[in-house]
Amino acid sequence: MRSVRSEGRIRRHRRVRRRVKGTPLRPRLAVFRSNRYIYAQIIDDESGRTLSSASSQEKALRSRSLTTGTAAEVGALVGARATDAGVTSVVFDRGGHPYHGRVRALAEAAREAGLDF
Repeated sequence: MRSVRSEGRIRRHRRVRRRVKGTPLRPRLAVFRSNRYIYAQIIDDESGRTLSSASSQEKALRSRSLTTGTAAEVGALVGARATDAGVTSVVFDRGGHPYHGRVRALAEAAREAGLDF
C-alpha cells in the first residue's frame, strides 16, 4: 500500500506529464529520486528512446550517500553526456517532486554543464 505522500507525488507527476513531452529537438530531462539514489534520463518521447542517463548508483558515486552534492554530480554527469550526444536544449520533468534540495541541485548542475531549460 502506498502512502498518502507518494500518492500525491504520483498524481502531480501524471498531471505534469500530460503537458511535458520530449521531442527530438527538446527531449525530456526526467528525474527520479528515491530515499537512497537519484536518477536522471534524457528521453525522446516520440521515438521512446533514452538518449543519455546518469545516476548515483554509478561506480564513482555508489559509495557516497545521497546529498545535494551527490545530486549535483549526477546533474553535471548527465549534462556532459547529453552534450556529447548532441542535446543542448531539454524540458525539465521533476517527477512530481518539489523543485527543492536534491532535485534543484541536479537541475542547476545540468544547466552549468551546458543544458538549456
